[in-house]
Amino acid sequence: MHLRSIPLFLVLLLATGFAAWADIPVRRQVVVVVWDGMRPDFVSEQNTPHLWALAQSGVFFSQHHPVYPSSTEVNGAAIATGAYPAHSSIIGNNEFRPGINPEQPVGLENPAVIRRADELAHGHDLAADTLAEFLHAQGMRTAIAGAKQVALLADRGLRPDAPASSPIVFQGAALPPRLESALAAALGDFPAIHKNAAGLGDKIARDAWTTRSLLEILWKDEVPPFSLLWLAEPDYSQHETGPGSTASLAAIRSSDDNLGRVLAELERRGIWASTDVMVVSDHGFSTILRSFDAAADLAAAGFNATRIARGGLHPGQVLVVSNGGTVFFYVGGRDPALSRRVAAWVQTRDWAGVVFAREPMEGTFSLATAHLDSPEAPDVLVALRWTWDRSATGAPGQIWSDGLERSPGQGNHASLSATDMHNTLIAAGPDFRVGVRDPLPSANTDLTPTILWILGFPEAAARRDGRVLGEALAGDGPPLRSFDLKHLTARRDLGDGQVWDQYLNVSEVNGVQYFDEGNGVQKPGGSDQTK
Repeated sequence: MHLRSIPLFLVLLLATGFAAWADIPVRRQVVVVVWDGMRPDFVSEQNTPHLWALAQSGVFFSQHHPVYPSSTEVNGAAIATGAYPAHSSIIGNNEFRPGINPEQPVGLENPAVIRRADELAHGHDLAADTLAEFLHAQGMRTAIAGAKQVALLADRGLRPDAPASSPIVFQGAALPPRLESALAAALGDFPAIHKNAAGLGDKIARDAWTTRSLLEILWKDEVPPFSLLWLAEPDYSQHETGPGSTASLAAIRSSDDNLGRVLAELERRGIWASTDVMVVSDHGFSTILRSFDAAADLAAAGFNATRIARGGLHPGQVLVVSNGGTVFFYVGGRDPALSRRVAAWVQTRDWAGVVFAREPMEGTFSLATAHLDSPEAPDVLVALRWTWDRSATGAPGQIWSDGLERSPGQGNHASLSATDMHNTLIAAGPDFRVGVRDPLPSANTDLTPTILWILGFPEAAARRDGRVLGEALAGDGPPLRSFDLKHLTARRDLGDGQVWDQYLNVSEVNGVQYFDEGNGVQKPGGSDQTK
């Protein structure tokens, strides 16, 4: 890569290592750019020249993780709050919330669902306050722009006390609503999803529109202390065509182009020397090896299983909720005996990976093991089976996927596969070290505490579930006190000489947990552990 192709400010970062700026008192801005679904193994000089250059001038977090389930809404909340799922209250993209809909699951990205959930929770469905809310309380502005509705999780702007000085753009809409006329006048209508002759779509135009909304409208007067830009690609293209496909690689390049626009705007404004840029993805990605219908499978085994509980979920019924690489089972009446029967049956299925349960059950982990024990969590939760096998595009990592709307060869996530549970984080700026590949585990829960530390709020940072990424900071940060690796196992005798055996690999730094991968298998009782 020629230096002439790298933005000027990155050349200076590489040349000076920020040393020249270390003693200059400046205001600080932090800009977070989310590439939805970006796998770290696709970061390269060829695929992502701007991101690659940023990594050379900053820190590449080589063991970065989403929280589990590795899905968008769960990790949108983790990025926004620095909280584990049980503490944020969001544990799936789709959940059964009887107070919102007593018959079927709801999508937690839906603004109407968010509004109703807030009403039921007396104004604040997220059980942990967001970074944006904290900064507003300190009198600091924020700017949030997302090509997807998940951007609403970054700032609970549907609340009546949301500050108009800190606007939100989400999937073409805006808060305050009067901002929408300015967006339409400057940018035109929010683009429809483009589809090619083969019927395959992308959201590249939506990402470009949303990037412009941040740079031209939300940043019109100034760049606030905290900004978030959430891009929809490469998630959408990977769902449609699988990781590593031609369309997915084009979508990755489009996200890199939008990052380049952000960096160029910071340079144009003359504030790049006082700005930390963090590029993160919400989760990794896998290729679908097999699609199946968990509800139909459960019903065929004689259970009263359904996707829609007409008239409400009654005792004896099991509501099955798909989250792609994870399945939720809600048992009517919270019947422990029925829950145990469901868990025992799941352990006989070839699609099962890791089984979690609300009640103690043989061969399962508790919901609390993965920080999933929210009040409205399902009774049984199953991460689906996965393999390291490569797909037709050459991308490693394939999973079973619940729901027949996606087919083998397409992409999905939300499992405990190694490719779902490792995502991207690269950070550069005056507060980060230069040219470092950080080998310590990190996660999306660590962004908020690290940003709070950078902006001068160490006590607030310490109150989050995540940790400050002190080893990556150029200045003082919290010291490394502990590091541990754990291999958790659970086993159940299935009879006839067979056992169910599952594992979960957990890393722990300074008491903060990171889930590396987990899987399970039925096998002869005398064989070795799964992993």
